[in-house]
Amino acid sequence: MSQNEAYEKELAFQADRRKATVEFIKIVSDLWYDKSIELVLFRNQLIDKNVSEILNLHEYAAKFVQKPISIFDSVEIAKAIQTLDLPPAKLDIGKLTYEYQLEDAKHNATAFVSTKLSKAKSYKNIDPKDVVLYGFGRIGRLLARELMTKTGKGSQLRLRAIVTRGKVDATVLEKRASLLQSDSVHSDFSGTVSIDEKKNALIINGTTVHIISANQPEDIDYTKYGINDALIIDNTGAFRDEEALKRHLKAKGASKVLLTAPGKGIPNIVHGVNHKDYDPDKVSIFSAASCTTNAITPILKAVEDSLGVQHGHLETIHAYTNDQNLVDNMHSKYRRGRAAALNMVITETGAGKAVAKALPVLEGKLTSNAIRVPVPNGSLAILNLNLKKSISVSGLNTIIKKYALEGNLVEQIKYSIDNELVSSDIIGSSAPSIYDSNATIVTEDGKNAILYIWYDNEYGYSHQVIRLAKYIAKVRRFTYY
Repeated sequence: MSQNEAYEKELAFQADRRKATVEFIKIVSDLWYDKSIELVLFRNQLIDKNVSEILNLHEYAAKFVQKPISIFDSVEIAKAIQTLDLPPAKLDIGKLTYEYQLEDAKHNATAFVSTKLSKAKSYKNIDPKDVVLYGFGRIGRLLARELMTKTGKGSQLRLRAIVTRGKVDATVLEKRASLLQSDSVHSDFSGTVSIDEKKNALIINGTTVHIISANQPEDIDYTKYGINDALIIDNTGAFRDEEALKRHLKAKGASKVLLTAPGKGIPNIVHGVNHKDYDPDKVSIFSAASCTTNAITPILKAVEDSLGVQHGHLETIHAYTNDQNLVDNMHSKYRRGRAAALNMVITETGAGKAVAKALPVLEGKLTSNAIRVPVPNGSLAILNLNLKKSISVSGLNTIIKKYALEGNLVEQIKYSIDNELVSSDIIGSSAPSIYDSNATIVTEDGKNAILYIWYDNEYGYSHQVIRLAKYIAKVRRFTYY
């Protein structure tokens, strides 16, 4: 075959791949909007992705499982899913395609998928839950983006209102809309945002979200806005203990509270690790802990369950936050008064102790500290652990990879094989823990390990909040990972 013939063959193959990807995108959209079935590829989101992004995700998947993941097989599996009568679900088509390829002799794709998803028949339909965001800062806006992007047919969480302080007029609404639409870190919102001055509302993707002004949570009557039995997600940080958070439950139309910060006297939850320890029918107030706690706890659970942890130290290299000063000025905390974008700042973190609230076996075993660095988002946790059992680098990586592929922590742990990974690369990752396999260090005796865990301290954490919110609201769908 001549070089020109080989080149023409390559062009034809690429055209076929891209045509198949266009068909795949349509199936992904139809499943989501018609049946509330969300397809992901090894936990990577597929909704609103373009052709090149879908193909790149397939390349990543192939490297991850060390076996070709073909877009043509993905299309075949997606078509098979379309033929089935399934409840609202979240399905990892990467895992399904991988398992399909492992079959000694491929049989009918529909029969294969039907067998794999047979447990879906036992799932009942779920009742959607109204959600109110109390506060509209960095986390609040990311939650709003994700909730509205994933509304679909509205079968799970429905964002109905946002509570802020101060007056609400056209200027305020325009500013709120602008901050939601444009973000210096996370780029533009993929949906539409406009205002309705008469309703005091934002119109997000054509849906009304009321902006409610209130100084005290107990003063609000949500039922006036058609909101009932709502989950209140408190993003303000103003209420941190049980007594203060109970004030939300005095509001008409509110039934549950979720705090997006560490809480006192209430369950601190890292979804995937300890959320099932608390029954949402019996508990009304929850905390989603901190971004750092959500980053390290899944990895620590994997290590503790497999090898045992004697003791260790956590050092978190954390992006600066709104709590710090833009220029040097007085601050209640030492060092945080210095200009955030110009300095590395040593400060404290409670994440080392907070881990024990989700993993009691680690009580008193971890010390911790933090360094705030001049990046606006994207952080790195370094775990220096003394282990009970000896292990090698490859052995430790194999353990974490297994947890990232199967089990209860597949949504929480992303296993990175990228030799060139840097902080900007992890912006927009929905996993709270991104394990840098190429950075792992283990001593010769195998008893001391240093692990590097990246995390998008805004986006990854927001997804953990939403996962927990779905559990509290009892709107978790059938999943296949």
